[in-house]
Amino acid sequence: MPGTTGLESRHTAGADHVIAPRRVSFDWRETPLHWIPDEPTATHVINVLHLLLPAGERWFVKVFKEALPLVRDPGLLQQVKGFMGQEATHSVQHSYVLDHLAGQGLDTGAYTKHVDFLFEKLLGESPPFGAPVPAREWLRFRLSVVAAIEQFTAVLGDWVLGAEGLDRAGPDAVMLDLLRWHGAEEVEHRAVAFDMYQHCGGDGPARYARRIEGMAVVAPVMLWLWAWGASYLIRHDPQLVGRQRYSLRAHNKAVAKGLLPTWGELGAAIPRYLRRSYHPSQEGSLRRAVEYLATSPAARAAAGAVGRAALRS
Repeated sequence: MPGTTGLESRHTAGADHVIAPRRVSFDWRETPLHWIPDEPTATHVINVLHLLLPAGERWFVKVFKEALPLVRDPGLLQQVKGFMGQEATHSVQHSYVLDHLAGQGLDTGAYTKHVDFLFEKLLGESPPFGAPVPAREWLRFRLSVVAAIEQFTAVLGDWVLGAEGLDRAGPDAVMLDLLRWHGAEEVEHRAVAFDMYQHCGGDGPARYARRIEGMAVVAPVMLWLWAWGASYLIRHDPQLVGRQRYSLRAHNKAVAKGLLPTWGELGAAIPRYLRRSYHPSQEGSLRRAVEYLATSPAARAAAGAVGRAALRS
């Protein structure tokens, strides 16, 4: 039976905020391969998002679609549907960046096929390798994985909204808008996956134990995928032609310039999440996220297109 905590936990700051997708679009024709000038490591560490999110966010939507029949709270159901719409849009927009990278001579297919395998096969609708896991328990585990991933996307979203180092570096404006639009929506819906898990994840100690299990899986796998992805992008970058490799030294230099989040910012997200009393409404600033969405070129263009269509109807 669905739990009640999802309903209770939404009675927090921002619980009345309506979550809805914004039908944005971006013009990549003028975006250079190294969209942070003279910073290939920072560029490609952030570009790992484009490698992971098309498949990952499609998977979020599939898992939530499976779980929709379990939702008994109308308010949560509305938020979940808004979340699904936003995540589907994120997936599409990041896939367009992969097309743009391919057009610049950086083919990512050899990496993304492994990401596809992870989400479609290892974390698919049925347990992999015929593992004897009951269907309801397998769904609950995958919901816990989505909630754990969303902990990190909320932290990254809040970071990019306030990343003054990126502004100082003179990045490509279109890419920065994509990242901040996406980051703002991650902050906007930061609590939905957690509330969905709490609502559908059963009751008692098993629900909390599974939440820990989800983070125990997600944290090391994300670190591994990110390091592998950054290494892949730098190694196959046609403008570097083997002259550079991913290194922690170069990564930490980018952190020091404010081009990447600190290890402490990322690592501290884990113990916060593991507190029994934790709720993601504590992450980031909804006000800052909404303020950015009101000024984002892509989000404003999307809102204008919706308004014009309404006037014509």
